Amino acid sequence: MSIVVTGATGHLGRLVIEGLFAAGVPAGEVAAVVRDKDRAADLAERGVELRIADYSAPETLRGAFAAGDRVLLISGSEVGRRVAQHRAVIDAAREAGVALLAYTSILGGPEADFDLAAEHKATERLIADSGLPYTFLRNGWYHENYTEHLAPVLEHGAVVASAGEGRVASASRADYAAAAVAVLTGEGHEGKAYELSGDVAWSMAEYAAEVARQSGKEISYVNVPAEEHLAVLTGAGVPEPMAAILVDVDAAVGRGRLAGTSGDLARLIGRPTTRIADAIAAGLRACSRG
Repeated sequence: MSIVVTGATGHLGRLVIEGLFAAGVPAGEVAAVVRDKDRAADLAERGVELRIADYSAPETLRGAFAAGDRVLLISGSEVGRRVAQHRAVIDAAREAGVALLAYTSILGGPEADFDLAAEHKATERLIADSGLPYTFLRNGWYHENYTEHLAPVLEHGAVVASAGEGRVASASRADYAAAAVAVLTGEGHEGKAYELSGDVAWSMAEYAAEVARQSGKEISYVNVPAEEHLAVLTGAGVPEPMAAILVDVDAAVGRGRLAGTSGDLARLIGRPTTRIADAIAAGLRACSRG
């Protein structure tokens, strides 16, 4: 039996694997499902078993899992293709007889009413219908969705969004990874759906004020109509389909759909979630390093 992390060379996957090591799981009991073995060479050097497979190639997934494995299905990054990709993983996991399939879903699950949630809701239904023991990790928004893009905020002196006065209960990527580790290494999580979010919800105006405080620059929150926000994003080089998704998420923020603070995340990881102020500090340090 192994703990298997799919998408293991992505940002979240790597943090989960590091978290497993920190939790005392021997490298020999960790398996990484990756498309490119060269990108995972460092994991192999540390003793992690590599299982080469592609969400889009179902035949490659047949050897990705074994009976008794505890599997983390990290949602794919190709929006619009994810339901078929996830179905292939679920089918392979069922055929192998895995002991647990944990899935990184989205905050709100079936109640989420924004476009980005559609594929997650469909995947949850597939998993529930599969008969597999499962856990849904319904991740909220990441701090890094904002703090990894501080350079243009500092350059233009503005946080541009279309979220109105809505609030976001975000948490760090590392927080969500720690929750996955807790489920993969713990007991009693089968059949559970965890609504994972930060302890504190903040507004875009508060975010801009905190960036200003820490950077010493004048930073304002500029709330714009959805159409103008879409134009700003595409003008900055964001592909239009992704820009449309981001604008739709802002509308969801405005409706309060990402503001929930259930406390599930802090309870799973056994500590308070990372503050947005700390994530901003890290983002500003990254900007200063160029």
